Amino acid sequence: MSLSNPSQLLLRNEDLLESNNPLVVGCPDNEFFTHLQNASPQASISSYNVNFAEYKSISSKHASKLNCQFSEHYQATQLHDLVIIYFPKSKKEYQFLLAMLAPTLTDNAVILVVGENKGGAKSALKLSSDYTLNATKVDSARHCILFEIIFNNHAPVFNLNNWYEQFSLTVGDTTIQVASLPGVFSSGELDNGTRLLLEKLPKKISGKVLDFGCGAGIIGSFVKKSCPNADIEMLDVNALAVASTNKTLALNNLSGKVYASDGLSNVVGKYNAVLSNPPFHQGIKTNYHATEQFLKSIKKHLLKNGTLTIVANNFLKYAPIIKAEISQPELLANEKGFAIHHCQLK
Repeated sequence: MSLSNPSQLLLRNEDLLESNNPLVVGCPDNEFFTHLQNASPQASISSYNVNFAEYKSISSKHASKLNCQFSEHYQATQLHDLVIIYFPKSKKEYQFLLAMLAPTLTDNAVILVVGENKGGAKSALKLSSDYTLNATKVDSARHCILFEIIFNNHAPVFNLNNWYEQFSLTVGDTTIQVASLPGVFSSGELDNGTRLLLEKLPKKISGKVLDFGCGAGIIGSFVKKSCPNADIEMLDVNALAVASTNKTLALNNLSGKVYASDGLSNVVGKYNAVLSNPPFHQGIKTNYHATEQFLKSIKKHLLKNGTLTIVANNFLKYAPIIKAEISQPELLANEKGFAIHHCQLK
């Protein structure tokens, strides 16, 4: 497996990777840790990911040699003299990470920030100003950039609850409160695709219901609020989304099962209804693979007469996949750039 461009840029500057207690944040490449171990053979290396798929890949190969964590709040077992941050998909999430990690750093620790130019990494120095004693651009190549920041030892107490953004949404006769952490899809507002899906849902939903790629938990929580007898499960690949969904449920005094899953990897059992506003982006790049795999695999998790209802940008050709894998879909709506596809397993 080839290394991502940010990892290759880091390895061009291998002398910067030597440390006693490095922490690597958001790395997508399990092979990078082999190189890091070679650079610092005696180091106690930690890895932190909010992406469950990345965490599984790294921990399955390096669990015996690394401290691997997957959670919405990193907990340090020791202070780190070096932290390597792969710039996340949103600037607000980067600021969230810095605030969370600052209390885990030694005095004058080194912060290396690497990322793709088109992904906002160029703004890292400005966004890091509250934690910077000194900062320099180290290198750029492969459409990526690398910064070295010397930590200024400013580490206020981090409170996760202060980072939830809350808003209220109403569709029809149902109102719910939503909480979302930085970087979670539809953070701070109801996106148009999800709104259209909620408007077109059947009036009565019962039995076991799965919200796939739940984000902040809007779809599953809305269904539970409007159809209290439904048994709701919600999953997402992102730890910040799982935490946001749990917070959304709590705000509305609702119950549901929420868990992390790489696609359908952790799904067991079958459902009367599966609902989703499935992702088609990974970072800054368009990526349809996860949703296509979901559509090709969900049939085995549908009960007889079970239904699948998804919303997608109307340029995405999901209907032929649904027809081939489950049954002929019905187009419930095609408005404002979004399509609602609905099918039933016979």
